[in-house]
Amino acid sequence: MSIRQRLNILIGAILLVVLTGSGGYYFIFHGKHSIIDCLYMTIISLTSVGYGEVLEVTGNVPAQIFTMVLITFGMGIILYGISTLTALLIEGELSGILRKNKMYKQISKLNQHYIVCGGGQTGRPLIEELVKNKEPTILIENDESMIDQCKDLPDLLLVEGDATEDQTLIDAGIEKARGIIITLPSDKDTLYVTMTARMLNKNIRIISRIVDPRLEKKMIMAGASSVVSPNFIGAMRMASVMIRPATVDFLDQMLRTKDGDLRIHDIRISEGSGVIGKKIGDLNMREKHGLVLLGSKAKTGEIKFNPSFDKIVEAEMVLIVMGDVSDIAKFRDKY
Repeated sequence: MSIRQRLNILIGAILLVVLTGSGGYYFIFHGKHSIIDCLYMTIISLTSVGYGEVLEVTGNVPAQIFTMVLITFGMGIILYGISTLTALLIEGELSGILRKNKMYKQISKLNQHYIVCGGGQTGRPLIEELVKNKEPTILIENDESMIDQCKDLPDLLLVEGDATEDQTLIDAGIEKARGIIITLPSDKDTLYVTMTARMLNKNIRIISRIVDPRLEKKMIMAGASSVVSPNFIGAMRMASVMIRPATVDFLDQMLRTKDGDLRIHDIRISEGSGVIGKKIGDLNMREKHGLVLLGSKAKTGEIKFNPSFDKIVEAEMVLIVMGDVSDIAKFRDKY
């Protein structure tokens, strides 16, 4: 039984005893005393404060029997409530509930964030990269050991639950999310979550991890924007290390060094941006923003490597740049 259910049962039981006591006294004395007097008598009897009788219980056999039964059962429920609350405090569960409620409030305020389903061997470094790039990120995980591995990551929000449950995705703000990355160990679960995520948000970008490459077409049909196979990527990595080691070393240093936050990133020019219609050279990306322009992708899908500075910036154009993550974030927020 969950903590919330135990608290609800406890509160309900206490209210039931109080209402039963108040109603019982009112009935025994045939409405002679007001409800507030009956309620007062019930409270002082249950709490044993010793203020004396406010109703004529002594000498009234039915009232005496009722009072004894009320105190016996009522005190039992109160003692159970005290022990339950003490256990919650000692076990830290109450603070966990408060922390979880605070986190859910933070999640409800997010917009255009990223959701990661699964915090295992793939999920942990993936989340680290998102957080390092200053992207608002939510992890969905129900394995305590996996959660413990990711708790030390700064600015990470957590939803404890099963990603295959619709409500869990809704709790993570799937309807307002920019993207979701599914790194579950089971391809069947990944397929199901992919389909559910697409149903809940038609515009979200979905990246699905698969073990069996034969499922790629099904994953795309289910709604995945892109499908990633770690086995395939691992093979390409091994080939690259063999034939272009210096390039691989450069990229590794860029991603893994602790001395800086250099990254290659893409920046989408939104509708209504002040740079639309200007030449790329007019942006002075290197001088003003410390960014190196590597390429561009037009709305039509055409990609240009090292585009000319005379190229006109268009709405929905994507600029591929290299620079410090903080400089990239500032430029993206500005344009």
